[in-house]
Amino acid sequence: MKTYLVTGGAGFIGSNFVKRMLSVYPECKIVVLDALTYAGNLGTLKNELTDERCSFQRGDIGDESFVSGLFKEFPIDYVVNFAAESHVDRSIENPQLFLQTNILGTQNLLDIAKKAWQTGTDPNGYPTYREGVKFLQVSTDEVYGSLGETGYFTETTPLDPRSPYSASKTSADLFVKAYGETYKLPVNITRCSNNYGPYHFPEKLIPLIIKNILEGKKLPVYGNGTNIRDWLYVEDHCKAIDLVLHKGRIGEVYNVGGHNEKQNIEIVKLIIRTIRELMTEHPAYKNVLKKKIYDQAGSLSVDWINEDLITYVKDRLGHDQRYAIDPSKITAELGWTPETPFEKGIVKTIRWYLENQEWVDEITGGEYLKYYERMYTNR
Repeated sequence: MKTYLVTGGAGFIGSNFVKRMLSVYPECKIVVLDALTYAGNLGTLKNELTDERCSFQRGDIGDESFVSGLFKEFPIDYVVNFAAESHVDRSIENPQLFLQTNILGTQNLLDIAKKAWQTGTDPNGYPTYREGVKFLQVSTDEVYGSLGETGYFTETTPLDPRSPYSASKTSADLFVKAYGETYKLPVNITRCSNNYGPYHFPEKLIPLIIKNILEGKKLPVYGNGTNIRDWLYVEDHCKAIDLVLHKGRIGEVYNVGGHNEKQNIEIVKLIIRTIRELMTEHPAYKNVLKKKIYDQAGSLSVDWINEDLITYVKDRLGHDQRYAIDPSKITAELGWTPETPFEKGIVKTIRWYLENQEWVDEITGGEYLKYYERMYTNR
């Protein structure tokens, strides 16, 4: 039985990964470590935490004593590090927090794993490790910077971060690489494009737009909305991480992209159209509209769900124009390809949010509302 330490496992991608691992590997043991900051929600894992194979530990990846204790308590074979401060806007507001969690926290995890797994040294003085262990760092395409109208990020694209968030993730990646080179720690790094799907915290574009429509609010779009992102359905991403963890070549970086380039404004308009169509075809979905909006709209029409809701706000500082990933390496070596076309994935995602408003209400408390007002009002 393999034991996985999944840091940030109560967050968006981490929780989806935990769900996958428990469903695919009946003999696995999952230890979820999460600090339960604004984006972490144990409700996301309420079913999984009733499974005796899954346990939850609340703590900070930067807490040396606490993390060391986990390695003593559990026979950890794999570390999958999702834990990170992850929103660019928040990094612009408070860069230091991103250094503490994303850089120092990652280095702490690396150091503790190295010590826990080390069995001795080889004739050249390099550490040797228990067989079958690995540290996998989940990173982002933002470490590569911004693209022009053409071209794609590959694993050899120079690192060129443009925001405090991407700079912190770049630094963390380099520490992972350094531990692999200096101490021969078995490591991999995955760099993904923008994820979407169930359990996504509603400060990110897609769930934010869905939430605002259901509340009758304006839909904030940065600049002129022409920034381009490559979108990856979260379940496809989790399958890729699974493959890299178990079959990836030690020390390698693997890019994970969705082949779904869209302008932000395209995404917003598609969500508007899809929600209106779903509510027209399935009137029961209108019941999720917040009461004051439903009282205004009644049951006769959802024509008010239209592009008039869009409002353009002052652009983000240093806003990268385009990201696009070339995933040919992971396809050639491990046989992974994205399985979910965006047109199908976005409908699945919107349906999930319409059917899981209790989860949305639970995760969006007072602190989120204060943050939202600060970021998107009077810009």
